[in-house]
Amino acid sequence: MNRFFDIPSDLQHDWFGLIVLHLREALLPVLGGLLLALPLAQLCVRLRWLYPPVLWVTTVLYAIPSLAFFVVLIDYTGQTELTVMIPLTVYSLVVLVPAIVDGVRSVPQETLAAATAMGFGPVRRYVQVQLPIAVPAIIAGLRVATVSSISLVSVGMLIGNQGALGNLLHDAQIYNRPELAWNSVITSAVLAVLADAVLVVVRILLTPWMPSGTRGGRTKPAGVRPDRAVPALEDAAR
Repeated sequence: MNRFFDIPSDLQHDWFGLIVLHLREALLPVLGGLLLALPLAQLCVRLRWLYPPVLWVTTVLYAIPSLAFFVVLIDYTGQTELTVMIPLTVYSLVVLVPAIVDGVRSVPQETLAAATAMGFGPVRRYVQVQLPIAVPAIIAGLRVATVSSISLVSVGMLIGNQGALGNLLHDAQIYNRPELAWNSVITSAVLAVLADAVLVVVRILLTPWMPSGTRGGRTKPAGVRPDRAVPALEDAAR
């Protein structure tokens, strides 16, 4: 068991240090992807003709192998964390943009009409009405993007020990220590499960208006009932 946590000195981190590094390289791209996806998804909602080409571009970018992405970026960003995080940010868009678009489109027209009648402008209506109601769909997209990002970080081991826990896979071969590979796989899987559980809790906390029977399980992408949304609009207008 001691050898399981005995991290080779060439990685310049102990086990906890690798976990922190792995989470940083995985979660910052998801956050960056979310910040990019929110305005992009709103444009796709307002300009429906824009959604198919945006979806096509994000899908094509997702299809580019990470190693090819690294080769293109390494001349500009070097063998750094940024070279790993930029592709992960781009990859997250293929999940987050459709999730946000579907969530925002699920908002009932009666709710939007009520918000407009109460003097909500487009930006305020998007931030205070559409996004809160779209939270279940957005969190669902974030769960997929986060788990995928935690998994893909390990590929960074190919560009000079930038794979965090994935670097253990490389050292497992060099030092003939299979327990390092098990450490990498098990720890990454546990991090993915814990991150997913945290997002489920966040979804529950952010959607008190949802029936308790659906918050903890699978949810339909439909919006809330207008009779529940209008009181929330009145609270936001106060």
